[in-house]
Amino acid sequence: QVQLVESGGGLVQPGTSLTLSCAASGLSVRFDAMGWYRQAPGKERELVARITSGGTGDYADSVRGRFIITRDSYKNTMYLQMNSLKPGDTAIYYCNKQHAGASDYWGQGTQVTVAS
Repeated sequence: QVQLVESGGGLVQPGTSLTLSCAASGLSVRFDAMGWYRQAPGKERELVARITSGGTGDYADSVRGRFIITRDSYKNTMYLQMNSLKPGDTAIYYCNKQHAGASDYWGQGTQVTVAS
């Protein structure tokens, strides 16, 4: 049974950094292509970063150069380092497989609020 627990969110000021964690069970962050998604109020959930089974990261244009996706295979945990945060990054952040859909299991997410 898949379980995903996101953590690390909070209220931060613009320009600062935050690192999110995703503790996974029932799947492998090493062998499954994984991603970080976010959903802002009134908007659809979007994929902002993904990491392939080979360890290559890819990013949405809105976060490229500011966010870094990594994983720890031993801990079966994925991370999202977010730098130079902007108010537009405010959203609930989720982790999941790269092609997860609405009908798939989703964790509770972690709220990130960027405000001065």
